[in-house]
Amino acid sequence: MDNDSFGEGAGQARPPRDTGTPDFVQSAPALARTVQLVAGDFLLTVNPVDGSEIEPCPPGGAPSQAEGHGREQSARPTRYSAEERTERQRAAQPPLPAGPPAPRLPLLERDEEHERLVRLLGRGRSVRLTGPAGSGRSALLDIVAEDCANLAPDGVVRLSGYHRTPTELLYELFAVVHSAPRHRPDRAGLLEYVRDIGAIVVLDDLEFGGSALGELLDAAPECAFLVAATPDIAAPAADSHLEEVFLAGLGRSASLELLQRTVERPLTEDEANWAGDLWFESEGLPLRFVQAGALLRQRDSLRPEPQDEDSDGFGVFDAVDVEVPLPTLGEGAAPAALLASRLSESARDTLRFAVALGGEVPHQAHLPALVGDTHADASLGELMHCGLLSPVGPRYRLAAGVIAQLTEKGYADDAAAHAHTAAQHYAWWAGHPSVTPERAVAEADAVLAALTALVPGEEAGHPSAAVLLARSAAPAFAAGLHWGAWERALRIGSEAARISGEVAEEAYFHHELGVLALCTGSLERARAELEASIGMRGALADKRGTVAGRRALALVADRAGGPVVGGRTPAGEEVPAARYEESASPPGGVPAAVLPLGASGQSKRPEEPATLVARQESPGGAKPRGPLAIIGGARRNLVAAGAGALLAAVLGTVVTLGATSDQQDPPGGKVRNGQSANEDDADNGLDADEPAAGSTRRPGGTEDPTGAVTPGSSPSAGDPSKPGAEPSSNPSKPGGKPTSSGRPPTNPETKPPTTPPTKPPTPSSTPTPTPTPTPTSPSPSASTSPGGSTSASAPITTSSAPASSASSSSSPVI
Repeated sequence: MDNDSFGEGAGQARPPRDTGTPDFVQSAPALARTVQLVAGDFLLTVNPVDGSEIEPCPPGGAPSQAEGHGREQSARPTRYSAEERTERQRAAQPPLPAGPPAPRLPLLERDEEHERLVRLLGRGRSVRLTGPAGSGRSALLDIVAEDCANLAPDGVVRLSGYHRTPTELLYELFAVVHSAPRHRPDRAGLLEYVRDIGAIVVLDDLEFGGSALGELLDAAPECAFLVAATPDIAAPAADSHLEEVFLAGLGRSASLELLQRTVERPLTEDEANWAGDLWFESEGLPLRFVQAGALLRQRDSLRPEPQDEDSDGFGVFDAVDVEVPLPTLGEGAAPAALLASRLSESARDTLRFAVALGGEVPHQAHLPALVGDTHADASLGELMHCGLLSPVGPRYRLAAGVIAQLTEKGYADDAAAHAHTAAQHYAWWAGHPSVTPERAVAEADAVLAALTALVPGEEAGHPSAAVLLARSAAPAFAAGLHWGAWERALRIGSEAARISGEVAEEAYFHHELGVLALCTGSLERARAELEASIGMRGALADKRGTVAGRRALALVADRAGGPVVGGRTPAGEEVPAARYEESASPPGGVPAAVLPLGASGQSKRPEEPATLVARQESPGGAKPRGPLAIIGGARRNLVAAGAGALLAAVLGTVVTLGATSDQQDPPGGKVRNGQSANEDDADNGLDADEPAAGSTRRPGGTEDPTGAVTPGSSPSAGDPSKPGAEPSSNPSKPGGKPTSSGRPPTNPETKPPTTPPTKPPTPSSTPTPTPTPTPTSPSPSASTSPGGSTSASAPITTSSAPASSASSSSSPVI
């Protein structure tokens, strides 16, 4: 056989060596394979090094890009012609195995189902074909698809529903009918294109039903669907209008005929009886009789050839003693282990790899590298002829029930080692520059199976191998537009990186998941994945990766309508919980609320909240009321309100402390509050009580134009040494701050005033004795306000006269 594709065999002659070429030439390292895609209204650049970059698509479409030696231009999708569709459908079929082709078996006892399916599809009705595994559903679909090739404008579309979601099937339907290189429409665009497709869609191995199946049917109303599923799949919804066709097993006579056609000879009586018992055991499943025919062929090959005539010439044969017995009924019902034992070593190794990969059989081009045999690709034909493989889309996998039978016989003992070997091979292969994204997508199921077998890894090195494989295959899946495989590879790779402690790789997977979520419209998930990636890359000082993540996060914020609560800006800074449009502050600042104080220094109406004069617009048009108006206001308004509240609290505290300190006798000889004293400048002590030269003002008192002192400056007022006098309960000082003591300090150097004090008015009810002037310090109850006005408090006496008549001291005494 020709092995040129594997770099072996004779092939073409090697060209002569150029003598001028130096012996050691270092080739330039291969550049990273980047691919540009149009995903909806985004331009996605798949970068396998730093992570994919996403940006809004330019108005004129995506720019052209280099792909190998040519250039591709992403344009609006167009429909394939009939010839192009036929060629693409032929290329999507599983490859023919090496070796002589197996004879095509007839479709027995299926004429009624065949005619009914073609009739319903010709009327535009959708049909669901239900049958157990091994009942011949795929063979019947092949015959029906050939008969319906010319019924619809877009022909027949063959799809596989194995491990596919409704969305993935819609994208595959779009890709079969439309030519859209490097273009993946968004959900709305996809539905628009699929809605106009008119084809017979043959869907095998469907794995979902119910509302999901109804969603698939409603998305393509001009298509007639023929879906095949096993009985354990959920039934379609009642309003799906699907016709049901059930596929049962074959009858006894049809089963014996199928077995005879498989063996390619008439059956003996013993073989016919054995086949009858097998029919009863297997309920007439065609797969069992195909495998039974393979057992009989192996039995024939094990029979010894008849010997030549002996020396006597009687022609006696010595084949009786080595007659191979028929398989038992149990071996006929579960023949995989017996069939495998009679195959070549390469075929058995291929089965071990398939069991390790969950039933997925690698492409025959990978078998020589995996098995270690240059002729291992021929083992695929051996397995097909024995009925151990079944076609699934563009590849093969183990037939129904085979993996369980082989596992029971020990084929899964070294499954972890085989999966590790397959992962290492696929990691090298998927990252090779010569492998196109389309080839990687065709092998996606085997790659994902290797990833799944290694995570969570119980042996050393398995998670790291899974990280390497996911890192190599994920960009190829993204470029090949198989985004379902892309997402699964990223999630498995992220888990493997977490287990192995590779933070940089885990950050890459989070970034890719965020970009994928952004492309599919899942903004919340995209934000979470991108923020996790930015945090990890920031910790690793990965500047380029961090910048790529912040750019993608900026698009998420733009699609979400701006930063969200507790989110981040595109640069990564924290943003406040809410931001509103606010008017400019007036030049004089924002007026703060003034709390009126009573005699005790407390608010007159404590139940009233502080009033803030500010204009606030609510984003939704509704104006907030009550305390929420202050909370939701502008920042400078909040600062003004907080300053006013703080000032009121400090003022109340100071007043309360002053009132409390008035009830205690301060130590004598100390300077009172509100009066400066300088001991260094005076010759005889403090100079605070020394009047200026030529001044008529008493120390501590106020000056009158006529030379008289106001009643509040009486010498006996506030003096506790005089009878009937008490300290003021609320003295005041300049600036509105209370004094800490109502008792004046004594100073022997203080001179008496030049003008004798006048008698203050007394109440008419009770006469007040005239105070006598004394050379003591003035009363502490009189003070000068900041504005120049004089305020005084009358002394509290023990008489029954009202105190209000003695407390009014705003006018001078005549």
